[in-house]
Amino acid sequence: MSNPDHYSFVFLEIFSQEGGIQAYVKDILQAYLSLIKQSSKLAKTDIFLLRDSPDCHNPFSTELINFHYLKTLPPWKGRIKLAYTLLIHLIQKRPKKVFCGHINLAPLIQFFCQPLGIPYTVLTYGKEVWKPLPPQQQKALQNAEAIWTISRYSRDCLCQANNIDPKTVEILPCIVDGNQFTPGKKPIELIEKYDLKDAKILMTVARLWSGDIYKGVDVTIRALPKILQSFPNIRYLIIGRGDDRPRLEQLTKALGVGDRVIFAGFVPNEDLANHYRVADAYIMPSQEGFGIVYLEAMACGIPVLSGDADGSADPLQDGKLGWRVPHRDSDAVAQGCLEILQGNDQRCHGEWLRQETLDQFSPEALSQKLAQLL
Repeated sequence: MSNPDHYSFVFLEIFSQEGGIQAYVKDILQAYLSLIKQSSKLAKTDIFLLRDSPDCHNPFSTELINFHYLKTLPPWKGRIKLAYTLLIHLIQKRPKKVFCGHINLAPLIQFFCQPLGIPYTVLTYGKEVWKPLPPQQQKALQNAEAIWTISRYSRDCLCQANNIDPKTVEILPCIVDGNQFTPGKKPIELIEKYDLKDAKILMTVARLWSGDIYKGVDVTIRALPKILQSFPNIRYLIIGRGDDRPRLEQLTKALGVGDRVIFAGFVPNEDLANHYRVADAYIMPSQEGFGIVYLEAMACGIPVLSGDADGSADPLQDGKLGWRVPHRDSDAVAQGCLEILQGNDQRCHGEWLRQETLDQFSPEALSQKLAQLL
């Protein structure tokens, strides 16, 4: 019989790496922690971390949660240690539910939980479940009590590729910290640093990896000649690093817009909000599972443009909050940019844009959604 006051979570890692999945998990943990602190009957919680070690910085460390750090060298020992530790835990504690933080862990969770009669939920993020998965992983998803994912698009890709009933999938979206990402005047120090005085500024934050050309940086560069006809003072600020930068730099030269594009390189997360404030428009005609960057820009009051066939439909609220265009169509991108720069549309009103964003995608909204799911 399961223990009604006990939850267990199993993750690959949260603290030893930075990335979209890790950031998403941290937001969920923060929301979960706020819920159990508010509860008059606190749920006992164990969190198992395959690749994190006890010396990592854990901002969620609390007496309310028991963290199990299982990182080992060589890594295969950690997998054995996780299997052994988790099985003993499940037999002894019989948690009410187990939450599996990555599809790679799902077969193990199913193998242990099903015979013990413990329901489990699988958390998914994006591309890792958009294509047909190995049979064991598909089976683990099909037998889960629930699956959580970040957007309707991710849900649809997951279900279509892996024969999953959409009714078992719940949307638990990404969020933005409205205290970190706030509107403000264009920072003079950044205007001077990037030589942007009197310019109209487009901006993108993206990895510049050759495997990630879907981000659409090259499409935006191709749109610049047309935008220049109406806004000769246009500049395009690209934040990010990666092995695709030489190709993109060559493209700017080939199109004669090399003097219009600034490759800013890597910018630490704590400096991102100031960089968003520099922009007149955030442009990323991409194919995203969700697109947290759109939330960050809109929370700073900056209008946005995205692709029209991906998870950005959720943060842009199906176009209510921004421009959605065919993601490889440079003419459509150019036209969207021109409309944003003219500033006549409600979607350019920064205060309204910020409020509409935070109403749906704040930490408080995530806590409310998580409370419903739990």
